[in-house]
Amino acid sequence: MAEMKAKPGTLQQVIDGKEPLNAFFGFDQKSVEAMAALGFNLYQQGRVRDAESVFRGLIALDSKQYYGYAGLGALALAEEKADEAAAYLQKAVELNPNDPTIHANFGEALLRQAKFQEAAKLFDKALDLDPKGVDPGANRARAILTGMEILVGEIRRLETSPNA
Repeated sequence: MAEMKAKPGTLQQVIDGKEPLNAFFGFDQKSVEAMAALGFNLYQQGRVRDAESVFRGLIALDSKQYYGYAGLGALALAEEKADEAAAYLQKAVELNPNDPTIHANFGEALLRQAKFQEAAKLFDKALDLDPKGVDPGANRARAILTGMEILVGEIRRLETSPNA
């Protein structure tokens, strides 16, 4: 990690709300990404509260970066807090509209809120952002869309069946 040295007056700009906290600390993008990776690794290890602390710290460090919002959204989704997840993930999508996993997670949160059309649009966007089918989040969106298509087809079949 590079040496961190703030410019004179930076702390006052942070206190006044003119600069993000990271302007004082001076973490480069690689360091911020490493912190985000740490948060997601902690989450995958089941250390949810530690992961939450990292994601909240990322938002405190720079609220214009999407990592903390994406992480808190994923945590809320896993805890089946769809409203909370949707709020965080909406912010993450606004800050980074090019990440298919964030679109897939946001779509899943909306699906859990029974906002089917909005969810389908986000799933489609995740697929558009991942034309090669390599992103795990986009692949989850593909599976959800396939399941939804099968369900709708089965409902239609049952509705038109003479024994229905």
